[in-house]
Amino acid sequence: MNATLIQRLLLIALGALFVASALYAAERKAKFDPRDLNGAWDRYPDSSGRVDPTVAPRAPDIPPPPLRAEYKSAYEAQQKAVAAANARGEPPATNYTHCLPDGMPAVMAAMFPLEVIQSPNRVTIIEEAYNQVRRIYLNEEQIPIEDAEPGFWGHSVGRWEGDVLLVDTVGIKENVRFRNAPHSAQMRISERIRLLSPNIFEDRITVVDPVYLTEPWTWTWQYQRKPGYKLYEYVCEDNREFADPITGAQRVQVRPIEPTQ
Repeated sequence: MNATLIQRLLLIALGALFVASALYAAERKAKFDPRDLNGAWDRYPDSSGRVDPTVAPRAPDIPPPPLRAEYKSAYEAQQKAVAAANARGEPPATNYTHCLPDGMPAVMAAMFPLEVIQSPNRVTIIEEAYNQVRRIYLNEEQIPIEDAEPGFWGHSVGRWEGDVLLVDTVGIKENVRFRNAPHSAQMRISERIRLLSPNIFEDRITVVDPVYLTEPWTWTWQYQRKPGYKLYEYVCEDNREFADPITGAQRVQVRPIEPTQ
């Protein structure tokens, strides 16, 4: 076999490989549904903080809450007191001390992986931590904010606008707080959820509260797909933490070991 024939065969093989790759890429692109959020997801970037710029850029840090002047100084003093208590090894009691879940919007921080399940009239989001469940009802009118029964995750309705899922949430319990920021019954949480690629989606959250905030409080969380991941059961049982009734600090109850018979 002469060199010319070998070169021709190599060119034919490379051409066939190029065509096959292009067809495969086109097939994958055709199968990509920009509204398909089904599956398990984890926060991006992960706890290591590594960012792959070819996947998605890092979202900006969450800004402090734009509190009104009459609330800002008290909030900042509280944050300093919490930081000082933590540094002393005397953390104040939190909702976790009482085995209470994050609620909205902190549930979307995805402290542990979350799962999205879509059905024709609902998007269900399950957070592994505390087995938290959010239900976003599609194409429904939001209830009047004064009629919203306060809950941990509130009442969420959503609709698709193009490839963006717009979500509106009202009715969050007063003791459910994100970063310790106070809020009123008038607080409203808006979300813009969209796929950036088949394996990355983002949730742009905006909190509005005419009582406590001077302007909308906005940030973005991102998530990376975890193919094949199955959520674990997470139950707050055998909890030995409690809040000191005098100081409010977190305490741990130490039980003596019972002798075996």
